[in-house]
Amino acid sequence: MAIRLSEYLKKEYGEKVYRLSLSSGCTCPNRDGSVRLPDGTPITGGCTFCSEGGSGEFAADIAPIDVQIEDAKRRIQGKTDAKRFIAYFQSYTNTYGDIDRLKKLYLEAIKRDDIAILSLGTRPDCLSDEAVEMIKELRAIKPVWIELGLQTIHEKTALNFHRGYALDVFEEAYSKLKAIGVDVIVHVIFGLPHESREDMLLTIDYLSKLEPPLDGIKLQNLQILRGTKMYEEYERNKFHILSLEEYSDLLVESLRILPESIVVHRLTGDGPRKLLVEPLWSLNKKNVLNTINRKTEGYFV
Repeated sequence: MAIRLSEYLKKEYGEKVYRLSLSSGCTCPNRDGSVRLPDGTPITGGCTFCSEGGSGEFAADIAPIDVQIEDAKRRIQGKTDAKRFIAYFQSYTNTYGDIDRLKKLYLEAIKRDDIAILSLGTRPDCLSDEAVEMIKELRAIKPVWIELGLQTIHEKTALNFHRGYALDVFEEAYSKLKAIGVDVIVHVIFGLPHESREDMLLTIDYLSKLEPPLDGIKLQNLQILRGTKMYEEYERNKFHILSLEEYSDLLVESLRILPESIVVHRLTGDGPRKLLVEPLWSLNKKNVLNTINRKTEGYFV
C-alpha cells in the first residue's frame, strides 16, 4: 500500500507540515522560444495545457522571499496552528535562469527555522551541472524535493502538447538527481488528448519500475483552461474528457501498480474556477474528494 503525503510528513516530522506556494520569478524554455519542435519551429506559450500562470495560479506574487513566506503563513495560520512548512516553488521552471540569483533566493528560504523542506518544480531539460550542484548544496542544509513535470511517457502525446523534451532527457535528469540523494516527485496527467486508458497506465507502470525507485508522485486529471492552446484545440475538435468515475478508476489501478514505498503527493488538482472549461465535475471538490476517498479506501497505509 502507498502512503499519503500527510501521513508521511507526520511520521517524519511528528506534526503536520504545510506547503507554502511561492514564486521564484522564473519562466520556461518552451515559453521564450529556446526549445524547438522537430521541424525547427520555436515553442512559445509553454505546454499547451498550461495557463499564463505557469500552473501556479495559487502561488504568491513576486516579492522578497521573506515577505512571500510570511504572507503565505498568515493565510494558513488563520485556519491552523501550523509551525513548520514546505517552501514550494511551483510555477514555471525553477532551475531555469541565473543560478547565482536562484541559489541566493533558495538559501534565504531553506535557512529559515520554520522551513522544513525546499521543493522545486522544474523540467528535466533545465538541470545543468550548475543547477545540480546548487541542489546538492541546498540538500546539505535540509531536505530538497525536485518535482518533474513528465505528465506522460508517450512521445507523440508529449510532442502534441509541446513538452519540448524526449523521455531519455527525463531519464538522464532522474539519474543525476538520484545520484545526489534528493527526493524526486513526478507529475502525471490523466486524460491528455487521444491517450487511451492503457496508455495512461503504461506511464504509471514505467514509473513504478524506475531504479532507484521513485520517491513521490502527483496525479491529476487534465483541466481545460480558457486562454490556453489546448482550449483552442478542444474548441476545434472536442476530444474525450474523463468522467469522475473514469478518473477515480485510473487512480485505483495506479495504486495497484505503484510500489508501496512511494509517497502520493496528490490525487487530484484544482483549476482556477474563472478559467476552468472542463471537467466541470472538478468544481464540486467535496464530491470529488468523497468519490476518490471511497474508491481508494484500503490502498493507503
